[in-house]
Amino acid sequence: YKYDVHGPDAGAFLGRIWTRDIESIKVGRVVYSAMCDPKGWCLDDGTVARLGPDHYRCTSSEPWRFWLDRHSRGFDVRIEDTTDRIAALALQGPRAAAVLRDIVEWDITRMRFFRVRHTRLAGVPVWISRTGYTGDLGYEIWMDPDVALTVWDAIVDAGAVHGLEPAGLDALDVCRVEAGFILQGVDYVSARNCLIDRRKSTPDEAGLGWTVDLDRDPFIGQDAILAERRRGPRWGLVGLELDQAALEALYDSYGLPPHLAPCASRLAVPVYSLAGHQVGQVTSQTWSPLLKRYLGLGQVRRPFDAIGTELMVEHTVEFERRRVPARVVERPCFDPPRKRARPAVPPTPITQDSR
Repeated sequence: YKYDVHGPDAGAFLGRIWTRDIESIKVGRVVYSAMCDPKGWCLDDGTVARLGPDHYRCTSSEPWRFWLDRHSRGFDVRIEDTTDRIAALALQGPRAAAVLRDIVEWDITRMRFFRVRHTRLAGVPVWISRTGYTGDLGYEIWMDPDVALTVWDAIVDAGAVHGLEPAGLDALDVCRVEAGFILQGVDYVSARNCLIDRRKSTPDEAGLGWTVDLDRDPFIGQDAILAERRRGPRWGLVGLELDQAALEALYDSYGLPPHLAPCASRLAVPVYSLAGHQVGQVTSQTWSPLLKRYLGLGQVRRPFDAIGTELMVEHTVEFERRRVPARVVERPCFDPPRKRARPAVPPTPITQDSR
């Protein structure tokens, strides 16, 4: 979902809604943030881009127009639901800048990480942000739906010599687990959709604590987050690496090769301490074809979230539940320098023969 907010109070208003200090970001910047209810429970996460002095664009996983309207009283703002008026394409990977270089009317290699700019692509007006959900160098292109096919065709044509391939959500799911990116509704659940507090998460518990700017004007949920920081959160959002040798041995005991699924799993499974007590759950997991490791994201109770902690993860083979050793690891598992650095455009295209 996309919302454009205009007006002299737009920055102050959005700073009240989101956990980041939105009013202080400069034109052309994008920030990632969380949205909380008054009790500090996470409602959603997304990006906020400042497109002009009094113009911002927000994205979210769920519809929040009612929430924005509810809290807009007293602010001189105009809120537009632009979800159906803006199409978006994501171009991700080490050759993303090379693909855009010849079809964008601006030197794309000058764009810094988490920036946004209005330009023209294949002759049509677009917004381009250096953002994405893969953990690699990448860009997102925002445009009027009427010109989306023109933009798609131009990118596909320009990318042919660079090995460009269309990809969907299954591929994206693998990439975002490698990158340690959480998914609302999977790795945490919006407080609006939870029947009991036990299922809710604060920003710290959802791995979003880094998006909270506490030392500023009041925002929704601020007092509750401050109180939690004083006493400490219940959970930690962690990266997990399953023991590949143990997985292979488990499958071998059934006379089977190891099952390496081509897509990520969003089915939560229990996580246990070495003493056998359940201490959390894996919420997303996948075999990483890039890193050759079996990775997961999950919430575990403190202090079992410490890096290096040895745990056990439930794994089912032939409908029988077993446990496999796993270790808490740093997130992200995949974090190439090119994601943030100025991209060096590769001089040699990928030909059909070289692929």
